[in-house]
Amino acid sequence: MKNRIRVLRAEKDMTQEQLAELIGVTRNTIISMEKGKYCPSIKLGFRIANVFGVGIDDVFTYEEDVDGPSQDDE
Repeated sequence: MKNRIRVLRAEKDMTQEQLAELIGVTRNTIISMEKGKYCPSIKLGFRIANVFGVGIDDVFTYEEDVDGPSQDDE
């Protein structure tokens, strides 16, 4: 899943640490999400969207793998 967290943070002049504190996670979680290595829960996704005042679909974009859905998606 792709996300615009880094872009949205830059628009608000917000650090990873500041965002982490606002949504109740660690800075490392923010780093992992921005790198696409961690897919947040729906609840966390909505918290992030609320911080930026946008819809969740303005933060996250789902893109299916070229090989199709993985076993985890079933």
